[in-house]
Amino acid sequence: MQISDLPYPDPGVPDARSGPRFLVWLGRGQLGGQAKSLCWGLVHFGGVAGLPYAVGLGVEAVVQRDGTRLLLVGALLALIGVAISVGDAMLHRTAVTNWITAAARVQQLLARKTAELGSALTRRVAAGEVVAVSTGDVEKIGWFVEAVSRFLAAAFSVVAICVGLLFYAPSIGVVVAIGVPVLALSVLPLLPRATRRADVQREKAGKATELASDTVAGLRVLRGIGGEELFLGRYREASQEVRKAAVRSARMWALISAIQVLLPGALLITVVWYGSGLVLDGRLAVGELVAAFSAVATMLYPLRHFEEIAMAYSFSRPSAARAARVLSLTRTDAPEPEAAPARIPGTPAPGGDLYDPATGLVAPAGRFTAVVCGDPDLAGRLAERLGGHPADDGPASERVSVLLGGVALDELALDTARTLVLVQDKDPVLLSGTLRELFAVPASGAVEPGAALAAAQCTDVLDALLQSAPEGVDDPMDARITERGRSLSGGQRQRLALARSLATDPEVLVLDEPTSAVDSHTEARIADGISALRAGRTTVVLASSPLLLDRADRVVLIHEGAVAATGTHRELLHAEPLYRAVVTRETDEEQRVARIELTRLEEDRLEKALTEIEESA
Repeated sequence: MQISDLPYPDPGVPDARSGPRFLVWLGRGQLGGQAKSLCWGLVHFGGVAGLPYAVGLGVEAVVQRDGTRLLLVGALLALIGVAISVGDAMLHRTAVTNWITAAARVQQLLARKTAELGSALTRRVAAGEVVAVSTGDVEKIGWFVEAVSRFLAAAFSVVAICVGLLFYAPSIGVVVAIGVPVLALSVLPLLPRATRRADVQREKAGKATELASDTVAGLRVLRGIGGEELFLGRYREASQEVRKAAVRSARMWALISAIQVLLPGALLITVVWYGSGLVLDGRLAVGELVAAFSAVATMLYPLRHFEEIAMAYSFSRPSAARAARVLSLTRTDAPEPEAAPARIPGTPAPGGDLYDPATGLVAPAGRFTAVVCGDPDLAGRLAERLGGHPADDGPASERVSVLLGGVALDELALDTARTLVLVQDKDPVLLSGTLRELFAVPASGAVEPGAALAAAQCTDVLDALLQSAPEGVDDPMDARITERGRSLSGGQRQRLALARSLATDPEVLVLDEPTSAVDSHTEARIADGISALRAGRTTVVLASSPLLLDRADRVVLIHEGAVAATGTHRELLHAEPLYRAVVTRETDEEQRVARIELTRLEEDRLEKALTEIEESA
């Protein structure tokens, strides 16, 4: 895999059952790149492993005054030098390529999961955690993938040096062969504690990132209520906890590094002391002692990769676990209750009604339906359910799928479901770019951006964008929008998002409080624009504004999770006290009286129905 091949045409289906399984899956997906890196690593570390023996042969040639042999050793050293240099350069290139490709694959998977779940993602996972996974965590995961091939090549060189010494100088090679495994395994008892401290550090760092991300996202609101200092204090505390955890983790890794220096030094002293005695006894040649000394000194370099792979795994394992947790999320993973309506296989035919079994809501095809909920949280969950995302942590009754034309949305392919139903939530996001790019979304083509902008009353928004555009830009569609539309007011952002939704022209459009940030005059014109532009198309608006409700063909009142009344706005306003209480913002006492009156009316209706049944019998 070359960097130029990125991004992947298909990043694959990850094994997200656990962090280690995810790392193994990533490794299997890059076997070719790992093989290349390992081959170049063997060239590099093979040269490193052969260097001590070449030095030993050179010393022996000098001692024996063999000029021809010395020339051959010089040529061998030159060849080893070339192998070390070329191998190191190519090993670095291929290893970093493995790092980048692994990180790119993880980022592609996260982007695909984000697009699949939509706004449901941030209800299941904090937005800051998603940011932490897609930035810092992918680097840690890529680090481990990159370090594997270098570790394997280093391990090969260590084994080669030990085995070579056993054959080249058996009397001292035994000491080295026994000492090196002790060096390699000496830090194992410390790794669990170092891993735990690294996990704590990553967890605290993730929480600090989440806090910072959430604070930045709500900065405008914080400034409005004077809460900057409060959240700044919280972030200071969180960052200090991260610092303390990082220091504790660094101390443990410093101890491991110290052991990696101390024990090889002790082995080096032992080899020199023991080998000198063997030389004095005539049991070991000077060249063999130099070779053994050089071998132990040389092994300090590959042994560092044992520490690196331990650190890389310790840091990447929690990162991989967090990534796997996000990637394991699905559109819905809750079983459907037995009482849910029967599923009809296939794709719904155009013109089907939208039906929510949880509340009993029916949005007739081609009609403008308004839904009134006294509970904003219930309205938000209903909007997500209408978009094909049943709740996975709410009541069992809310875990059923919405049906369109008798077909369950969550059983359809994601692209098909989104083509049929589009949901715009309370806080739509505007990405940075030109206004033309904002409208470059999948659409039927039947609604032009200009018509959608006019229906959403965006004339003043276009003027504001054109005034702030650089010189030479005379078309507002070419004006740029800053990140998240921060240069625009809340009402302007809301209207642009509404225009974008209208331009897609889906079969079913669900809008959750689309005019909450505009004045009543503008709201009335937007209501007329939606009604006119969506004529003949199914539109569901969750709102409590009388201006929107009065334009709807049909209004449905949801009370305590079920349909309580259906009719036009004016009919419900006169006939349903609870509806009147929600729409007109009556006080708690007035709402209590309204509920009592509603109960009395329901009892009167039930009594009347029973009387009619008795009379007919």
